Amino acid sequence: MQLLTTRRVKRDMQVNRSLPDIKRQQNRRMASLHRQLSQLLGVWRWKRMVEVRPALHPAAGFQCTTFCSTTASEPEPIEIHKRKLFLWFSHLPQEEKQFGGYFSPETMHVDPLILERKAEESAGLVSSPLQTQTPSSPSVSVEQLFEPTEAWSEGRGLNVLLYGAVGTGKSTVVRKLVLDWCAGTTLSHFKLLIPFSCEDLSQLSKVSSLRDLVSRKYLHLRKHPLLSGEGNQAKDVLFLFNGMEKMKLDFRIGATELCSDPNEPLPPGVVVVNLLRKYLLPEASIVVTTRLSALDRIPQKYVSRYAQICGFNDPDRQRAYFTSRLLQQSGETARNHEAQTLIELLYINLQRESQLAAACFLPSYCWLTCATLHFLHFTDTKAPIRTLTGIYTSFLRLNFGGEVLGKGTGTSVPSQELHSSLMLYVVRTLGKLAFDGVTYKRRSFSEKELEQWIGGKTKTDEELRQLAVFRTDVLDFFLAPCVETDKHLPEEASENDERRYVFAVPAMQEYLAALYVVLGENKSALEKLTRQVSVAIGQASEDVNALVTILSKFIPLRIFAVFNLLKLFPKLYMKISSSNKGSIARTMAAEMFRTEDSYNEDVLDQVEQSLLGVQGPQPQQYTEGQSFELYPIFMGGLLHYGNRVLLQQLGCSIQSNTVVQITRALRKYLVRELSKPQPPEELMDLLVLLYEFQNPRLTAEVLASIRSIRLSNIRMTSLKCFVLSSVLSCAPARYHLQELDLSSCLLTHDMLQLLWPAFRHTHNLNLQFNSLGPESCILLRDLLLDPKSSIRSLQLCDNPLLESGALTLLEALPENQSLAHLSLMHTGLGDQGALELAQRLQNHPLQELNVAYNNIGDNAALALVDACREHPSIHTVHLYLNPLSDVGKQSLYVRGGPKSRSGRRVRVLASVTEGSDLSEDWHPILSVIRENASSWDRERVKQQLKVFLRDLEWGRQQQQSLWKRLHFRRVEKGVRQTLRMLEKDALPPSTGYSK
Repeated sequence: MQLLTTRRVKRDMQVNRSLPDIKRQQNRRMASLHRQLSQLLGVWRWKRMVEVRPALHPAAGFQCTTFCSTTASEPEPIEIHKRKLFLWFSHLPQEEKQFGGYFSPETMHVDPLILERKAEESAGLVSSPLQTQTPSSPSVSVEQLFEPTEAWSEGRGLNVLLYGAVGTGKSTVVRKLVLDWCAGTTLSHFKLLIPFSCEDLSQLSKVSSLRDLVSRKYLHLRKHPLLSGEGNQAKDVLFLFNGMEKMKLDFRIGATELCSDPNEPLPPGVVVVNLLRKYLLPEASIVVTTRLSALDRIPQKYVSRYAQICGFNDPDRQRAYFTSRLLQQSGETARNHEAQTLIELLYINLQRESQLAAACFLPSYCWLTCATLHFLHFTDTKAPIRTLTGIYTSFLRLNFGGEVLGKGTGTSVPSQELHSSLMLYVVRTLGKLAFDGVTYKRRSFSEKELEQWIGGKTKTDEELRQLAVFRTDVLDFFLAPCVETDKHLPEEASENDERRYVFAVPAMQEYLAALYVVLGENKSALEKLTRQVSVAIGQASEDVNALVTILSKFIPLRIFAVFNLLKLFPKLYMKISSSNKGSIARTMAAEMFRTEDSYNEDVLDQVEQSLLGVQGPQPQQYTEGQSFELYPIFMGGLLHYGNRVLLQQLGCSIQSNTVVQITRALRKYLVRELSKPQPPEELMDLLVLLYEFQNPRLTAEVLASIRSIRLSNIRMTSLKCFVLSSVLSCAPARYHLQELDLSSCLLTHDMLQLLWPAFRHTHNLNLQFNSLGPESCILLRDLLLDPKSSIRSLQLCDNPLLESGALTLLEALPENQSLAHLSLMHTGLGDQGALELAQRLQNHPLQELNVAYNNIGDNAALALVDACREHPSIHTVHLYLNPLSDVGKQSLYVRGGPKSRSGRRVRVLASVTEGSDLSEDWHPILSVIRENASSWDRERVKQQLKVFLRDLEWGRQQQQSLWKRLHFRRVEKGVRQTLRMLEKDALPPSTGYSK
């Protein structure tokens, strides 16, 4: 019995001991099951992405079958790696998002030309990327670069060096390579692709092993077997090092130890060197991208294949890029049609071997061209606020963001100590050259001038090294050989026929010159010396004042007050500095309103012509030399906070107090210039300046001095309408223009919608001689009904409103209480429209009505005049150039008279005569006909003029007074002269007579 009890106790103890083991086993099973479910879920999500992505991006050529067949055999970390890489490299920079999210890497990518080079070709000086020439080397794709070479040996990976100048498309090629590998369409024989940014690696101060470097950026690849170095697993790995010029690599054996262990901690540069030497993971392949100046940093014996990225070497590649960019709009048919027209004009201009074609050899300038055209033609209220200055600043940030020139590259020493901003170096060299060209009105420069302005004062070895890097990598990005004949060249330059250089894009010269001035780099020697002395004395005065304060407590001598004189010098410097900022504002205003540029086309049209060329006759140029009208606009745009933030990232700092001083002085100079009459083109340029400035307070202060804006004959676009509305929206609600003249501006219904905010700040609105149809009358009706609107005069002469549009517009009359003058001359009103107008005139404060040249007959005209006579405020009705009979005209004059002696008379302008007498208004009638006859039906106007002659001849015969007969003959002479000019087609173009 005791034995049995003992056995039971032992069995219970064994059961109790096994319970934790059972629980652990269950936990393991649950963890295993959870891990399997997670793997299945990850595979399902990946398959789902593979199935959905071709429908979303059919242009990417995504192959679903590749991953569906290989996912089961590949480890999970690689699938995670592909998904994360795809998300990271699909991310668009902020510069792309400003276009409204229309672009994606798949739809806008065009492969640049890639040429395989021999080692001796890459070692020598390469030609300028802007010199278009037939390539001697074969064109290759990225995948062909990893085909085995003659020198390739089994068990060793390939080292491919991709190099190119700034802006040729290296970063774009890298992004496309990574995305295609994730999609399985390129380099699919590599199971693992590991991209590294050499800029990131150069900032690492701690030693790390290769596997630590990988896991630091890609945690999911930590301890992956392909990176273990065992066997030949690394043959399925491809490393990508982007931007090798930003690392300091030393291949000397004495300076860099050899290492074959991927787990051994080493400096990042040593790890990269051992990878390239094939000591570390020799089976792995490597892609390195770099600029021209860093080609010799990797010895030739460690490079299996050289390839040069040459950009877009022919107009067809450029056209493909423009098509992928400009046609990726919101899908609207009208916009796509406009984009297609832009592409055709661009292609024609590129085929002319113009300066633009030389610049667009670089994909970066293709980006700038597309961004500028997108800004000019597809600006709307839905898109983010963009400025021309912002586009150029973003362009430089894309190509030179954060780059420096100086020794110590790749070290841990702070860049502020050893490095100087590359962009600031550009400003101090090329900016100075650009400023000299703007000052003396020159766009081309000789080689001697380049040598003088760029590196002419270098002395130290470090300065020479910086200059060599700058010449190799950057100079050809901004300057290109002149391919167009420059008629403004100096005589001596034309005689010598020496090679000359221009800025790749003309506007870039004005941008760099403006940046050079705004940064204060054009200071005189006295100003620079004054600043240095001020800083030194200011620092010394602080120490002296502290010492004097202590001593004065023990020795209260008044002699110590002499040291307060040290404080005067910094104040003197502040006055000199403030005067310098005032001179910048004075320069902006002077360049803005140069008399010789007054009648050139507005600055936005000039920008468009520089890109698309001029189709048809060349526009008349009133300036003898070159015009630089973008220069002051860029100076204003650079003071905008958003651009200053981007420039700060480029190492070019514009202080807030500088902006305040320039703005304060600029307001004074602009108000002074606006007190003088300005042509429409100059007013449009002023609006663009205020828009680029993006300073509501300054804009409101300048607008306070403007009472009218006359933009007649300006070719308005959606952008110009947006600029006008944006500027006027900065004014307070109580501000109103006396007149906004938009006659003969080619306005459309869509433009009217953009102009709605501007109309709210207007009393007299002139929309004559545009293309406004019946649908535009709906918007104008709503404008008249808007309680915030105070339109007093609305002129719609020569717009095809038709009867339906006029009836829609008249719906606003019963409720509107501000309109006093309404001009519907030559709008297709007709009899029905005139009768409807007569019924709606009651209780409306209208004073003058113009319905001339509207095919109105006798009955409708009589009904309208009767209604005007009953109206309490209408005093004038225009009815000339309508098919009225002689009896009808006589009745109109009788009806226009007062009912009683004390009653009110309505002036009826129906002809140059009133019965047998001359009309008091014959001169305004003839003036209107002369001004507008060039845009009217010639035969109908001739017929009306002959009717006038018949009336004048009959009236002259009825006169007994010799004086009155002579007066009739003088009017007849004016009518006959107008008729002869009309028959000879010698009338001046329409200027939009305001009546």
